[in-house]
Amino acid sequence: MAGLSVRSLGLSHFRSHKSARLELGPEPVALFGTNGAGKTNLLEAVSLLSPGRGMRRGSAEQMARRPEALGWKITANIESLGRKHEIVTWSENGKARQVLLNDKAVPQLALGEIVRVVWLVPAMDRLWIEGAEGRRRFLDRLVLSFVPAHAEVSLSYEKAMRERNRLLKDQVRDAAWFEALETRMAAAGAEIQVNRQATLARIAKAQEGARTVFPASELTLVGPDGEFPATREALLAAFRNGRGRDMAAGRTLAGPHRADLEAIYAEKGIEARNASTGEQKALLLSLILSNARALAEDFGAAPLLLLDEVSAHLDAGRRAALYDEISALGAQAWMTGTGVELFDDFGPRVQRIEVTDEDGLSTLRPL
Repeated sequence: MAGLSVRSLGLSHFRSHKSARLELGPEPVALFGTNGAGKTNLLEAVSLLSPGRGMRRGSAEQMARRPEALGWKITANIESLGRKHEIVTWSENGKARQVLLNDKAVPQLALGEIVRVVWLVPAMDRLWIEGAEGRRRFLDRLVLSFVPAHAEVSLSYEKAMRERNRLLKDQVRDAAWFEALETRMAAAGAEIQVNRQATLARIAKAQEGARTVFPASELTLVGPDGEFPATREALLAAFRNGRGRDMAAGRTLAGPHRADLEAIYAEKGIEARNASTGEQKALLLSLILSNARALAEDFGAAPLLLLDEVSAHLDAGRRAALYDEISALGAQAWMTGTGVELFDDFGPRVQRIEVTDEDGLSTLRPL
């Protein structure tokens, strides 16, 4: 099966990298070095080869190397499903990033046709014990890996909701002002719900068919009071009937923006939030790997996996099992760690690159 991999990566004035270039094979990539050397910045650059704001959700201005702050540029040669592509994405003086695909200007959404990226970063380690917003964002990233157009649908919903919230705060009571916005929200909201539920079904199927040391989870999408209106008609009725309550609150209180993702550690029958730190990490990795297995079937290739400080909270046995699963998937995983020894269990199956910092300038040295 043809795969997906970054075969070269060039950075100019991106974060701590003034100028950097890597030539790569299709195998996983292990980036090691001290904290602050610039390893995660490389993962963020790869995440920007897909639609969206990248794994740190930073602004274009924040990504520019300091003190120059002139702008930045990322160039990558990609092999995807047996074809070669060049992606160039950049920002000048903090302006919105632009994209060239094979020398043609395209919207970011076009990147989703050739590149799928899934990531796991240390901030997600607290996913199951913090607020619902992070879990929604995590779920929507999974959805985007299957349905790149989910980004546009979500933006349409959020834009209409912002306008509705403005009417609520201004105490506008004329129903005619609300109807068009609520109709748009209901249509987009129903599509968001369909995309999310379809993704949960794909993840569940991928978990069922896997023999792995990583624990399976049972995932459910719920509202703040249990189930929430999901069809277009039900959402439209909820928006109309909730205007009085929403006006008192100054914001929209029903809809997919209030959804939460609940997870049960299937083998033990406990909520993920009550599992140990190591178990919570293993559950997250299980979902990421299931996502990759499902994408390998649906898209035709495993996604690029960005695993920042992946060894944290993993014992040696699970760490070795993770490397075996990545290799079995044929995924080009980009992983970071402080020491090269963390990747010993990969043996010759991984490309090792040392990242160092010299007076605020990141340098790369392939081993």
